[in-house]
Amino acid sequence: MRPTPISREIIDRAIEEYGIMDYANATIREVKAIAERAERESGQEFIKMEMGIPGLPAAQIGVDAQIKALQNGCARLYPALPGEKMIKDATSRFIKAFIDVDIPAECCVPTVGSMQGTFASLLTITQSNKKKNKALFIDPGFPVQKLQLEIQDVPYETFDIYEFRGPKLRAKLEEYMAKGDVCCLIYSNPNNPAWICLTEDELKDIGELATKYDVIVLEDLAYFAMDFRVDLSKPFEPPFQPTVAKYTDNYIMHISGSKAFSYAGERIAMACISPAIFNRHYPDLSARYDGLPFGKVFITRTLYALSSGTSHSAQYALAAIMEAACNGEYDFRDDVIVYGERAHKLKEIFTRHGFRIVYGMDGDQPIADGFYFTIGYGNMTSGELARELMYYGVSAICLATTGSWQEGLRVCTSFIQDHQYKILDERMAIFAENNPIES
Repeated sequence: MRPTPISREIIDRAIEEYGIMDYANATIREVKAIAERAERESGQEFIKMEMGIPGLPAAQIGVDAQIKALQNGCARLYPALPGEKMIKDATSRFIKAFIDVDIPAECCVPTVGSMQGTFASLLTITQSNKKKNKALFIDPGFPVQKLQLEIQDVPYETFDIYEFRGPKLRAKLEEYMAKGDVCCLIYSNPNNPAWICLTEDELKDIGELATKYDVIVLEDLAYFAMDFRVDLSKPFEPPFQPTVAKYTDNYIMHISGSKAFSYAGERIAMACISPAIFNRHYPDLSARYDGLPFGKVFITRTLYALSSGTSHSAQYALAAIMEAACNGEYDFRDDVIVYGERAHKLKEIFTRHGFRIVYGMDGDQPIADGFYFTIGYGNMTSGELARELMYYGVSAICLATTGSWQEGLRVCTSFIQDHQYKILDERMAIFAENNPIES
């Protein structure tokens, strides 16, 4: 057994002092804190792969537009609850340019990040029909969305898509929806943490079932157009960002400024509500909120109570970014494709040393290289693998925390630096030698 780069005693002591009984359930913040502490105590650099934070500069077009808006005095004014006209118009045009779907500007509403957008959507949807009181997640997924439902005291069900790709997905979804108590379906595409991308056939099945069972689909497009296998960044030209909106009128798309435009710090996103849902009168919602349709409740009740609008200057930033992209003046894909390049190099290192990609395929295609990917090793459980890698100065979160039923870890590429590939390669060689896979 070769010595590990980080003393086992340092890691074990930190885990014990944090009171973590099962490392498979360690949160992102706990993993981050332990890695930072071990780095300080050991003097050895950690390769940090646990945090899903953009590691790139914010889109300069947005920064310039936001500064100008502040200089022009927007900070003294409350933003309009439905959103400022320029961001609503820009989003409607952006959706047409890059998704090829028509959504009126009225139905495009700024939110304080997609985190607030999802919270507000869930809060409004779950009050719309008393007979439909349950949310359904296609996992793995973003764990905070489940926390949002727990805060609202709304029940939910989940399943891991790993065994249910292709036609199996339709059958699995119908198993839940046919019960009649599912009000909404939540997923991200590309997926956090697995980076799988739903195929057109899968999206078609989701859309048809959403219509059949009157379920609203919350489509989280946080990683907009970041399936780097194809170039989705040319405005008004195919191929377009895939979406369930092509197959049903029951949807809300959440488009975030955080990842595709590296604008995470200003907390800006757009909730893009199908006009059929926006203008629909749900009896239970109308009875509670003065006869208002869904869209008006979402804006004038839910968002008003949560934050009374979205940062004025950030709306100018996102509007400028979207307008420049639609005009062909800004190719946002060029700014973020480095995530895919990093993933490609990291996957090569891990797989060469015996790791496997847990969620590896979209139909008959290998998954794209992007912001995230997943790894497993031999018969190690998620907790065993995550803890063992800490001894080698590599930090990542367990898939168990994302709703996955598979053993493995999520790897995030956002903070990887060029000099770390060599370090990782050397450390994984020792890891593989110390942890031979039984044949």
